[in-house]
Amino acid sequence: MIDLEGVTARQLSDVIGAIYDCALAPERWPATCRMVADLCASTGGGICVHDLQQVQNDQLFVFGYSPEFLEKLGSQYAESPMAAADVVSNVGDVNSLSREPRQLIESRFYREVLQPFDLADMVWFPALRTGRRMASLHASRSRERPFYQQHDLQLFRLLSPHVCRALAISDALDIRALHSEMLEKTLDGLSAGVFLTARDGHVVYMNAAAEGQVRAGRSIRLDHQRLSAVNPTARAALAQAMDAAMRSVADPSWKSPSVAIPDGAGVGVGCGYVATLLPIENGERSGILAPFAASVAIFMQDPVQVPLMPGEAFARLHGLTGGELRVLLALSQGLGGMESAAMLGISEPTVRTHLQRIFSKTGTTRQSDLLSLLHRSTPPVRVAAHAN
Repeated sequence: MIDLEGVTARQLSDVIGAIYDCALAPERWPATCRMVADLCASTGGGICVHDLQQVQNDQLFVFGYSPEFLEKLGSQYAESPMAAADVVSNVGDVNSLSREPRQLIESRFYREVLQPFDLADMVWFPALRTGRRMASLHASRSRERPFYQQHDLQLFRLLSPHVCRALAISDALDIRALHSEMLEKTLDGLSAGVFLTARDGHVVYMNAAAEGQVRAGRSIRLDHQRLSAVNPTARAALAQAMDAAMRSVADPSWKSPSVAIPDGAGVGVGCGYVATLLPIENGERSGILAPFAASVAIFMQDPVQVPLMPGEAFARLHGLTGGELRVLLALSQGLGGMESAAMLGISEPTVRTHLQRIFSKTGTTRQSDLLSLLHRSTPPVRVAAHAN
């Protein structure tokens, strides 16, 4: 018989039932995490998500910690014993910091992260691993209580498979699973940077273009995992727009704003990005784990980036012939009628004839309107996505 020391069968049954309730109602996780912590006399706990590629740690449903501790843990997560243990652990494997108490107390992690915030021990297990992200459930004790004992670890081992199943069910049911490989590949093909931020402003996802924009560091950067503009005026405007987007979830009349993000201190006319914000949380499944609490999408576009020409799709949409499309694409490169004729090996009157037919088919009357229509039809994908 399993000895859980002080935990009744009724208490265990209630907690397991609450865990499965979270599968369909993830907003119940905070209360359920508290139930788990109470069973093992813990002062804090919750669920956190680790980005294994960016090596960062985002706390979703946590309690009992100061913001300063969470920031400290996030900044040193890559060097923590948890990160090291999770590399070799399977989903559901229970670990604790105090397996080697003396080694823990002598460690830099204990001195710099746990001790300043009066924490002594943590117990956890990886509960869901999808692609490059992993979620884990944990609990912690202050220095007023002893380290976790075998009966505490046994309790976590009993609860572990139920938590893993509940998170797997929730993950499978969520149609907004932003970590899916197919969707990530699609987002990585976009020319615009895509940032997804949580309700507290933390960036929880970046596509490839967004990562490149942050690495460049000329206009935007990550400040404690929050998106920030380098230019002070743009920084204030972006923060205000993000706050408005988060508060507008229930307001159908709210319109997505655009914010100018110039380079550096604002010098260099025409350099920088245009950010467009869109709230993506509908309130029905707020706090859901699969998209990692994404609340606002920010699209960061370089307005001077040369887009791909739409080509065949534009021609099919407007019924253009091959000759007409070639003339249009030549004109779109800034060539005049004579230069287009020379490049295409046709006469200038033929160029004018093609242009008049294009006007008729596209419903335009001026070359500037035609080129504007073509530009609005360009796909928002990176050139590298079609290099092959």
